[in-house]
Amino acid sequence: MATISVSKVHHLNHAKAKGVAEKMAKDLHRKFDLSCTWDGDNCLFERSGLTGKMHVGKERITLDVKLGFLLSAVAPSIERAIHEELDGLVGAPERKTAAKSAAKKGKA
Repeated sequence: MATISVSKVHHLNHAKAKGVAEKMAKDLHRKFDLSCTWDGDNCLFERSGLTGKMHVGKERITLDVKLGFLLSAVAPSIERAIHEELDGLVGAPERKTAAKSAAKKGKA
């Protein structure tokens, strides 16, 4: 059994952060037929071979997912998809690259 834990910092007010989490829960339901239940700031989700919880906090959204035996084989793909979805909804963490640094130097 594999476990995936993802935590993303957000700079949204609580209502917007919860809206983002609700959108993600709806997407998960549509794409993977997950049943989702909200309890305050926690979304519990499950389907055959997968259970998890998403929490909307003041500064971050966290997901903890437990995968059954069959889905454990594709855990890296599932984790990557979770990161991509959250990055798209709350914004990817800013990464400084050599290209960006060079571009900034050229402008200065």
